[in-house]
Parts: sequence; C-alpha cells; structure tokens
Amino acid sequence: ARSIGPACDVNADIIGQNRDPVWLFPFAGEGRTGFFFAFRLRRLKFYSTIWSNEGGVMQRVKLFGICAAIIFGLNPPIALAAQESATAAAVPAPLTIETFAAPPFVKDPELSPNGTWMAARLAVKGQQMLAMMPLDKSAPPTLIGLSNDKISVDGWAWVNDDWLLTWVSANDSVGGDKLRLSRVIAIERATGKANMLGWKGAGQNAGNVIWIANDGSPRILLGIQHSIYLSEEFWPEVREFDVSTGKSKIAQRRRKNMTDYYADATGTIRLGYGYDSDTRIAELIYRGSARESFKTLDKANLKKDEQLAFPSLFLPDSGKALTINDSEGFDALYELDLVTLQRGKKVFGVDGYDIDGTIRNANGDGIAAVRFTKDHSTVHWLDPDLAKTQADIDKAVGTSRARVVSWDKSRNKLLVHVGGPDQAGAYYYFDRTGSGAMSRIAYSDDTLKMRKLAPVSTIRYKVGDGLEIPAVLTLPKNKAAKNLPLILLPHGGPQARDSESWDWITQFLAWRGYAVVQPNFRGSAGFGKTFLEAGDGQWGLKMQDDLNEGVSHLAAQGIIDPKRVCIMGASYGGYAAMRGAQRDGAKFRCAISYAGVSDLARLIRYDSRFLYGKEYKKNLTTKAPDYNAVSPLRFPEQFSAPILIMHGKLDLRVPVDQSREMAEKLKAAGKPHRYVEQPLGDHHFSRTEDRLQFLKEVDAFLKQHNPAD
Repeated sequence: ARSIGPACDVNADIIGQNRDPVWLFPFAGEGRTGFFFAFRLRRLKFYSTIWSNEGGVMQRVKLFGICAAIIFGLNPPIALAAQESATAAAVPAPLTIETFAAPPFVKDPELSPNGTWMAARLAVKGQQMLAMMPLDKSAPPTLIGLSNDKISVDGWAWVNDDWLLTWVSANDSVGGDKLRLSRVIAIERATGKANMLGWKGAGQNAGNVIWIANDGSPRILLGIQHSIYLSEEFWPEVREFDVSTGKSKIAQRRRKNMTDYYADATGTIRLGYGYDSDTRIAELIYRGSARESFKTLDKANLKKDEQLAFPSLFLPDSGKALTINDSEGFDALYELDLVTLQRGKKVFGVDGYDIDGTIRNANGDGIAAVRFTKDHSTVHWLDPDLAKTQADIDKAVGTSRARVVSWDKSRNKLLVHVGGPDQAGAYYYFDRTGSGAMSRIAYSDDTLKMRKLAPVSTIRYKVGDGLEIPAVLTLPKNKAAKNLPLILLPHGGPQARDSESWDWITQFLAWRGYAVVQPNFRGSAGFGKTFLEAGDGQWGLKMQDDLNEGVSHLAAQGIIDPKRVCIMGASYGGYAAMRGAQRDGAKFRCAISYAGVSDLARLIRYDSRFLYGKEYKKNLTTKAPDYNAVSPLRFPEQFSAPILIMHGKLDLRVPVDQSREMAEKLKAAGKPHRYVEQPLGDHHFSRTEDRLQFLKEVDAFLKQHNPAD
C-alpha cells in the first residue's frame, strides 16, 4: 500500500488532485477490499480475516498522492533562527473554530534505529493516518489509514529498520459488557505487508509488548490472553515472535494470578507480577537468569496499603536494579538490591516534585535521562553528551522550548520539538555529528505554524487550610488582564495534573476572550505523597473548594470578574463541573461537562465488573467515603446554574449513562440544561468531527450564558 506522490512545489496542496487514500485496515463492506478486522467473538475467540482476490494480493487498490516535499519542507538544513524568521514574516492565516478543532498535523514521531526513516501520525484532509517516511525524501511515504470508527491505532514503535510495530484496539460487546480489545500488527516498511501477531484464539488483551530486541533482529516478546473469563486461559502466556514471519515460540507459560511479566535488556523474562483478588495479596516473582526458577521476591497486602519493591530497570550487574520510590515523600529514582530488597542511594530526585519516568540508554540496560514536571515538562539528561546537546539546543531556540522526542540507536540523530504552551511548534531533525544545524521536518499544526497565541503561566495560591495550590493560567492575547470573564477548567483523573503545555481547548477559549485557570487541586499527581493523599475523602468537598479559591484569588488580583465565571471540565473535570453547578451554582454563570461522572455508586458498579474491581472500589471509596452525598445525580433539584452536558456514546472509561441519566433528572426537575450525545465519540476526542462539534457547542453555550464581550 505504497503511495506515489506527484512532484510539487512548496505551495502545492498536500494531497494530489483527484486521488483517494488507501486504507490498509478498513472493515470490509460495500465491495471494499483490503484487511478486514472481524471484531466478533465466536466461541470466545477473537479472529481476523484477510480478504484478497487472488494469491494474497489486494485488488482494486487506489493510490494516494501525497507531496512528500510539503511534509518535510524543501528547505536545506539551515540555522533554526533564519528558517523561522522567514516564517514569522509571513502573513498568518486567520483563526477559526476549525483551526483549534483540527488534530495535530504531525503527532508522536519516532525515528527508525538507523535514523533514516520516521513513523508518525499525520492529519491529511481530516483523516488520521499512520505514515512511514524517509527523511532524505528518497521515496514517498507509506500510509496507513486510521479513519475507521471501530478500530484505532494507539501507538507504534520500530522493531528494526525494516519493521514497524503498531498497537491497535477496538470495542466489542461480550455478555452485555463493553470491552476494549487490544492487538499488535507488524508492518514491513518496504512493502506495506502486515503480519497479525498472536491474534488467533486471543482474548481481550493480546497487545502487551514486553520487550523489543535491541540488536536489529525482528524479535519481540508478547503477552497474550486466551480467554476473557477468569479461567486458566485468562492468565497470559508470553511468546517470542519473529515479526517478519509471524512465527512464534513459547517464552513463558501462564501461571495463575500472574498478569504481567518484565524482561531485561537481553529479552530474558526476569520478573512477574501477580494479584489474588480473593486475598488481595500482590506478589512479585523473580529470577536472576534464564537458567533459574522463579522465586517470590516480595508480597504486599493491599488491604493494609502495603507496597511492593518494584524494579523499574534491571541493571547489567545481576541482582541489581533501579526503582522509583516515594519513601521520602516524592517519587525519586533509587538503586535496589534484588537479593535483600534494600533501597540504595538516590540516583535522581527533584525537591517538591515527583519524577514522571525515565529514558533508557542506547543498550536498554541503564538510564540516559529522567523526566519530571515542575511548571512544565522537563528532561534531565544523565548522559553528559546529551545534556550538552540539550543545553545547546535550548540556547538556539530562544524563548521557545525544545524537547528531544525521538532518536536513532546511536543517539546522534535526534527529533526535536520546538514550541511552547502558547505555540503549537514544529519538529526538527538534528544530527549531532553534522554541521550543527537543525532542519525543520514538519509543523505540528500546518495552519498555526510557529505562531504564538495566548500566553500561559503558572500561579500559586493558598487555600483555607494553608495548602498551596499550583494552577495554570492562560490569558487572552493582546487584552488587558483586568476584569476578564473566566473559565474554571479542572483536569481529569483526578490523579493527574495540568502544566504549561500546548492545549487546543484553553487556546480556543482564550481566543474567544476568556481567561482560563486550571488548578492542580489537592489529590492531583506530581506534587508528592502528602499532596496526593490530601485528596482522600475530599471528592466534591475540599477538592471543589480548592477550585473556588482559585476564582477568589484571581478576583482579588483584579484579573477576572467574579460575576462572569463558568466551570468546565472533562471526565473528573466533568464531575467537578456538575458538582459546581449543583453545590455552588451561585458562583457560576454556567457549567459545561464532557464525559463527566454524575453518580459515583454507578461508576463503582461499572468498575467492579472488571479485573481488580475490588481495588477500584476501595480507591474510589477512599476518595469519597460517602459517595452518594457528593454525587450530583442525587440532587438535580439543587442545580442553580445552566449546564451543557456532552458525552461520547463509545466512551468505555465513563459510560454514557452517567450523562444520559443526569440529563433526564435535570429535565424532570425543570432545570436549564442542554444534552448532546456524540454517537461515534469516545473518551479522548479521537475524531476531528467530535472536537469541532464540541467547540461549536461550547462557543454557542458561552455566548448565551457567559459572553466574553
């Protein structure tokens, strides 16, 4: 399914005229040919079928014309500053709602091990595609369609220079339960050939890639379930696959209660994680080498909130590992002795903040960098050469922020994103052994380019009990920060956080003239154990107070008009918006909820149907012990602010019934509301059409209830 693109100049449209895309992964129908993913269960087996007219060759395939020069630009490798000064001089395109609703033009690019090819998600004429493309423009991209409403490509990684691994998933219903099924597919770069790995007879999850070979061979380790029911075959086995042939051999047989396995850099399975839902005992089993048998490394009684000594990375020295631990109050990286389970010296930590994760070295047996977030996401390179490269790039980009997002095996060829919370930015290629110049590969947003929009900063305020709340503040561009209308925008999770980063929703709202504040209320992640646990028992209570205090703080500063405030959010943020309209409606002109939770008891029942349901229930009841008392659904008559409720019908995280029933209760109570259900929408705004509809509904609702002018 290769594309053949016409020659074109830099101003040509990215799509060739009168050409249609090739979808490598469509469902069959209406005479279409290609790969058919049959997400139906027969005898509890998940299977796929390949349709072809003869000899495995797909017929009637139309070619997709794409101008590779536009993706990569025709610019020679020149200095970043000079390249972008020409861009800045160009007249910017006018902003529209469609500008903000459009998905990123390029997303999540990954360099091949030799650094000559890139895989990334592209947005082409409203369609999402996975593309493999050469950086030297020697061949047109191989394009893989992602537009099907029932299947999505969730991620990708290079196995070697010839094969790309893709994670795919789809919704299905079994016995009345909606499930998300996961699989992996290997795609050959040169031909577009696809091998489905471990699909035959698989259960819900056959997409757990445990290890990818680091020596250029086409080998991976894949964890596969063979039943969706709690039986012997429910527990996963691990198979080693040759992705080029699809052939496999057993690497680890299934063991009762063991759900996850972990391998070292050589591909030896060294660790297993298990959990007994009856006793609520979690267990780690470990072996030092492939010649040894597994032995229990550690156990934890989750009833008593005990924690496991969980290795994050196996070091070359047998019996040694690295672990992330919060014993000093914040997640930090430590050495770990796997024989004594004694924690050694701290490798890296950040005062006042948790670390987010690590980046491994080129061999996969050590740490090259640690990721953390203060006001914005940061990478601290432990590798001194890469630390110097990062410093040099930071100096070159000036007020923008540079983040290395991908690299080749040698770590000399880098992909760097340059942008900021007010700037969608662009991706650049940089060869550390070359001339020292960075060449632009693609803009993140082909309309906005390097344009800077609304400024974003971090503020802090103290609440009644003395806790300090960090919050992200976005202000309208070229408008005095005085008596502005405000959108209070709490994040989802709630064990998540907001930081200074590009956000299409906040930038849209600021473009419409609103200040936007995103408080990291108590219970948010990233600020240490004490801050996280301060949210225990406080759903809809002090967590809600923290949001209101943010409004009061901005009003005291004269930045916003406290009489023109709307609360808005998605997921947990949607719950907070409903709770705000119900509990504190006098403070808000309106409320907007997307995929929000209205009834915690219903959410507990929903989560309890899945594996580890007892843990979900315990976690939620810890956050909201009297969950009926803080569920907006129970008090429709108390709503005193008009509310817009939107929800995707295909949402598997928060079922659509949470919003449907809330709307029904509000209607019966005679309360002002608008309910919009998106028939193909999910929990994550995966479709452009859903993003656009959401922004249009929000825009109209705000103009009616909290106009900016």
